[in-house]
Amino acid sequence: MTATPAEIIAALRALDSCAISDALDTLGLPGAVTALSPMWPVGSVVAGRVRTVTAAPKAAAGPATHIATPLVAISETDDVVVIDNHGRTDVSCWGGLLAEAATQRGVAGVIVDGACRDVQESEALSLPLFARQAVPVSARGRIVQQAMDERIQIAGVSVASFDYVIADVNGVVFVAADHAARVIELAQRIAQREALMADAVRSGRDVSEVMHDSQFPTVTAE
Repeated sequence: MTATPAEIIAALRALDSCAISDALDTLGLPGAVTALSPMWPVGSVVAGRVRTVTAAPKAAAGPATHIATPLVAISETDDVVVIDNHGRTDVSCWGGLLAEAATQRGVAGVIVDGACRDVQESEALSLPLFARQAVPVSARGRIVQQAMDERIQIAGVSVASFDYVIADVNGVVFVAADHAARVIELAQRIAQREALMADAVRSGRDVSEVMHDSQFPTVTAE
């Protein structure tokens, strides 16, 4: 499968995070994150192209780069802002003004390995927001942007700008750009198998029979 970024994102949106996670498992690849959750009830699948930001404690007095502002200013439709604040939950690194600006740029969603705030504003803007938790504590004077578009770690998963991500009510899964086509093709076959199994259960077949591999063989990478 050779696909453009737009085609890959469209294919991800037609799946869910569980199917992508299962495909990664089958291929022996990392990607699923277990520490992050939607901060408001996002009703659809969020998918897009990763753009990374690294946060760090403010080291000294004087001017500093506010977290994510340079990236949001140049972001494009279907970008997903992914912020590495190293899992800190004592201070926010995403808030309402950033949400306003990101929405204006067409950002598809925001993922924070750490805390956020102004969740109600992101919800009002329909901007999907995933994080460890929400806190009211401002980043101002506490943390700043250290880098952008560099490789980061999100809850133990290595992520680079222009990788892909899918997120929904089940959680967040990253897909390395080099593996995206293969992962999606496998996830589509997994989703098709599960749809057939669900149809069998709805038709009255016993679930223990339906879930036996002899009836619906496990999808493999071959």
